[in-house]
Order: sequence, then C-alpha cells, then structure tokens
Amino acid sequence: MRAFSAPFRRIAAAGAAVTLALSMVACGSNDDKAADGPDLGLLEAGTLRIGTLTDAPPNVYVKDGKFTGFDNDLITAVAAKLNLKPEFVGTDFSALLSQVNGGQFDLGSSSITITEARKKTVAFSNGYDFGYLGLNTTKNSGITKFDQLAGQRVVVVQGTVQDDYATGKNLDPVRVPNYNAAVGQLKAGTADAWISPAEIGEKMAKEQGGGVVVLAAKELSSAPTAYAVAKSNDKLREAVNKALDEVIADGTWTKLVEQYYPGRAVPESFKPGSGTVKFTAPKA
Repeated sequence: MRAFSAPFRRIAAAGAAVTLALSMVACGSNDDKAADGPDLGLLEAGTLRIGTLTDAPPNVYVKDGKFTGFDNDLITAVAAKLNLKPEFVGTDFSALLSQVNGGQFDLGSSSITITEARKKTVAFSNGYDFGYLGLNTTKNSGITKFDQLAGQRVVVVQGTVQDDYATGKNLDPVRVPNYNAAVGQLKAGTADAWISPAEIGEKMAKEQGGGVVVLAAKELSSAPTAYAVAKSNDKLREAVNKALDEVIADGTWTKLVEQYYPGRAVPESFKPGSGTVKFTAPKA
C-alpha cells in the first residue's frame, strides 16, 4: 500500500467531509419536506399549483403572457407569506372544482362564490371578496332589469353561480365554456342577455363589447368569493387562511382592491378573511 504524507491525509479527509456534507444537503432537498416548511400536501414541494382562467378581467386573466388580476395577484401575495412559488395553469371554470379536488391543482382561483352545492366537491378558504350578479345586454335590447329575462335568450358560463341563478329562475340558459364566448354571443346577436359576474361583465363590455355590449344592471351576491382547495387538504386551507389574514392586515388586500376596483365601495356587512383582522377600507 502506498504511503501518504500527513498533510495529504488531512486534505483528503477534509474533501471527504465536504463530499458527505453536500450529499446530505442533496438528500435533504429531495427527500426532507421539512426543508419546505410544514407538509401542506402540495403536488410539488415548494410550489403552489393554481388552476385559474385566462379571460375574466379584472379578476383573473392573462396579460403580456402573465397570469394576473385581483384574485391571482392576491394569491401570489398569500403564496409569498407561505414561502411558496405560485404556478398558474389555465382551465375552464366548468372543470376547475373537480380538477382541484381530483389533485390536478392545489388550489382554484377564479372569484369562486361559496355555495352549499360546491361544498360537496371542494373546501373553501375564508372569503376574500364580494361580488355582484351582472346583467349584460346590448344597447338596443330594451332589457334593463333582471325581471325582464323571461322568454329571452340568456347566456351563462357553465357551472357558475350565474348559471345557478338562471336555472333557478327557469330561464333555460344557453351555457358556454368561457366569458369570451358569452360576449361573442351578445355581439353576434345570438343571445339577448348574459348573466355575468358584474365586475367582469362591466370590464369586458368596455374592452371587448365593440360599443354594442353594456352592463345594464347588477345586484349584490349573498355569498363571498374564496379560493377552492381539495376537501382532504385541511392543512393547506388553514395555511392559506392564516396567510390571507396577514396580507389583509399588512395592506396588500386594500392596495389590490384599489388597483383593480377603483372607486368601488365595500359593503359594511363584508369583512375579508377571518373577519377578525383589522384592515384599511379601500378608497371609495
């Protein structure tokens, strides 16, 4: 066996120690979920995979290749509090809730109104926003009120609370997969009215309505909007609720409301998040 000098043996030992340390770090990054904080049952450690829509401004949409909007910017701030990287994926609303509960997404972000029927499919975070039902029509339709919709050709996005509303009123609605299709039907004259989320309906009328589509009326929804999580993932839901209260308390929620809904008054009955955290009311 070849003999080595003492200095060489010390260098070799140090090198082995460094190699062992790097090996342990590598193992930890792949196998030890504690490195990413509490186990939140995520599809990928360190990443919050979010199902959302691409065509519903100002709530959820794509601009310059980036997912943005009030809901998505808010959940991005929530993810930062949890030291998670948000990863957005576009989908149709009609499939979103089943995709969340089926494990395709960690969370659903799309101004989702909490309903008892939806609770059978997913669990919800605390509410972070309120919403209005909107009545979109055309300038010359003569329709100005919800109670004028009987006998009219009414379009809704499938699976939304607007779909529920139209069905409950026996309006026999035409169901489409997304908001662009709804606006398109109004512009083409193949629908007389679109029951919309009012904020989305108003913005799309201005930006895509071609001067033909208008928001004729709106009424306050009785339930808040929230993020959807799988019914089996209480840890993620609780973590999101905690972080949501933090971004409400630090002013992020207020800033985003003022950015996306300038001048919109917040009903006195609405308290974002857990309802116990203090927040600054947005400027009306």
